[in-house]
Amino acid sequence: MRMYQASKVSGGGQVLDLETAVKDGILGGGCGALFGGVVAEKLDLKKMVAELESVDVPSVFICPISLEPMQDPVTLCTGQTYERSNILRWFSLGHFTCPTTMQELWDDSVTPNKTLQQLIYSWFSQKYLAMKKRSEDVQGRVLEVLESLKKAKGQARVQALKELRQLVVTHGSVKKTVVDNNGVALVCSLLGHFTSHAVGSEAIGILANLELDLESMEILMQPAKMSLMVDMLNEGSIETKINCTRLIETLMVGKNFGSEIVSSLSLLVGLLRLVRDKRYPNGVFAGLSLLRTVCSHEPVRSSVVSIGTIPQLVEVLPRLNNECLELALYVLEVLSTLPEGRLALKNCPNTIPNVVRLMMKVSESCTQFALSILWAVCKLAPEECASHAVEAGLAAKLLLVIQSGCNPVMKQRSAELLKLCSLNYTTTIFISKSKEPKSLWYAAEFKMEFLGVLRLFSVNFSNKSQSLHSDWDILFVNISANLVADCSNPQLSSVQ
Repeated sequence: MRMYQASKVSGGGQVLDLETAVKDGILGGGCGALFGGVVAEKLDLKKMVAELESVDVPSVFICPISLEPMQDPVTLCTGQTYERSNILRWFSLGHFTCPTTMQELWDDSVTPNKTLQQLIYSWFSQKYLAMKKRSEDVQGRVLEVLESLKKAKGQARVQALKELRQLVVTHGSVKKTVVDNNGVALVCSLLGHFTSHAVGSEAIGILANLELDLESMEILMQPAKMSLMVDMLNEGSIETKINCTRLIETLMVGKNFGSEIVSSLSLLVGLLRLVRDKRYPNGVFAGLSLLRTVCSHEPVRSSVVSIGTIPQLVEVLPRLNNECLELALYVLEVLSTLPEGRLALKNCPNTIPNVVRLMMKVSESCTQFALSILWAVCKLAPEECASHAVEAGLAAKLLLVIQSGCNPVMKQRSAELLKLCSLNYTTTIFISKSKEPKSLWYAAEFKMEFLGVLRLFSVNFSNKSQSLHSDWDILFVNISANLVADCSNPQLSSVQ
């Protein structure tokens, strides 16, 4: 529901009462003919209110209950005016007071406020007709610009494209006019090997804001046009780079898109530059969004790994916002399915600490991606990576996942990873390494609960593998003995 803002009068204050507004001509605004009911076409007030939702409405038109413009205003015995349906609903709830003043009503009848209703209709009619006039003017201007583009050259073409882009971005209604009048094909025809960056930047900005049909997409996927987009992604302004990523991503969802189109190393390098540029958060998100879409095409993944994507993404993880983190972890998780991807993750010194830090911190999806990444790395080199993960606090994070309300698959993967990490430690050393947060291991209540969790997973896994069951029994017995001993120690069990 939109919360309408009350408009301001010229003196800086709000319109507070109807009598003053009418007397001062604040609501009239030259619409006397409309107020008298002389309108060439009867306009629907409900439709006008809906289409003019972005304008500031005089406060006397706003219902104090719904904070929306009134269409059928009625006045109570207290002099306060409300939308009829809203005040009747108030009465139906058993209230017999004025919602604004909270005075008890000595008369529960409502009186239609015809004067205010006519003023509301008059004001909205004037604004609506003015908006329609401006819209018609804009539509006409779009047609003029499209016509001029057919003949314009050099700087005149750049200026025409710039005006068209501004019209498309500013007025949503003109997008259909551009599409219906063959504007997409006209703008596409301007892109090619010999297109200047000035023309290309404006043309891509227009196309990125339009709905493209399959025919237009096929035209834009021509090598010369894709090559220009890649060049603009690497060398254009930040706005142009973002528009390029949006347009390429739109093309990638098309049915006839071939993965070879985005296998260009220049495109992938341009995306990574955009992701690493911390000056422009919008650019980081746009780059990661396209990189995610690119990685959905399996044949391209090896190329993505080969240009050093993994270490660069790992390094930017600490400074990404939550929205970008989910995209980055998704890309890393997808690339971890490749042998070379797992090796790159293992060889990056910050992979484990940066990914462990994100577990149970952002969202369940991020935790799931992080688990998959860590499992791939630790499985590749258990002795080296598992100990590194434990030192980074992974065990404590895994215990949190096991105790949380996450889905069973995540809990199982956490338990398996916990078992893998514990293989190279004695129980006492493993627990001493898993002290972040400290209160987890030292709280007696948690210790006993953890014993139950271990036994639960030991029983669950017995259905799958007798050897796995035995392994878990050994771990369970060892940790149980250690924890029970700690619980009996008053110094440790009192630490919270």
